[in-house]
Amino acid sequence: MNETIKHQLAHRSIRFFKDEVISDAQLSTYFEVMRRTATSVGLQSYSAIRVTDPAKRAALAEVANQAYLKDVPELVIFIVDCYRIHQIAKEKGHSTERTATMDRFFQGAADAYLAAQNLTNAIESDGLGAVYFGSILNDPAKIIEILELPQYTFPLVGVGFGVPDDHPELKPRMSLDFILGENGYPLHQNYVEALADFDDEMTHYYDTRQRNQRSETYTNNVLKQLDRYNPKRAQMLQVVEAQGFDLGLTEE
Repeated sequence: MNETIKHQLAHRSIRFFKDEVISDAQLSTYFEVMRRTATSVGLQSYSAIRVTDPAKRAALAEVANQAYLKDVPELVIFIVDCYRIHQIAKEKGHSTERTATMDRFFQGAADAYLAAQNLTNAIESDGLGAVYFGSILNDPAKIIEILELPQYTFPLVGVGFGVPDDHPELKPRMSLDFILGENGYPLHQNYVEALADFDDEMTHYYDTRQRNQRSETYTNNVLKQLDRYNPKRAQMLQVVEAQGFDLGLTEE
């Protein structure tokens, strides 16, 4: 097994970091790996924003409801970016009608998520730690305001990284037969019964981990997450539309 795979199999979300600066040379390498990520039809419809302004970090942390976000050594926010292709079409005198369709949006989302994962792979392969901040979507309109994003863009996820000051236990994952199908969907007749062993594994994990111990199972956590409601998350598509994207809900 090569070292890259070893690092990937040992992935943990790191939320506590040492007060150590990541060198410019390291950052340059990580961002170059990010830049070389696969991209849909070659358009590279994403952008990444390195956030160093303490005031912006504090505002982002408030939206995410995660105070430690403002203190991570490095913070990068990934966005869907169709503004760039919109401007290119405009400058070349071409129609801009199809620069912000849902097709383009999903291409940009795929590009952004792949770039975020590729950046994380590079970071972890160098012995550093990373954490994702999907919580920036608690209020995407506010994130757009904080980062001064133009039309035809949309924030997706943040990545914080640095030198780990934490070594959390490896969090269990459900077995492959739930997520990997062959020639079709991996269907199970009774998920609660089929996941009983995984529930036991998660209970042991939460009971014995070093931080934030609690009694929890996977299937109970599903219900807990379904009971959580954030109206600003529920209205996310309205923000996407307000950013100029065509949701394609009307027939041409």
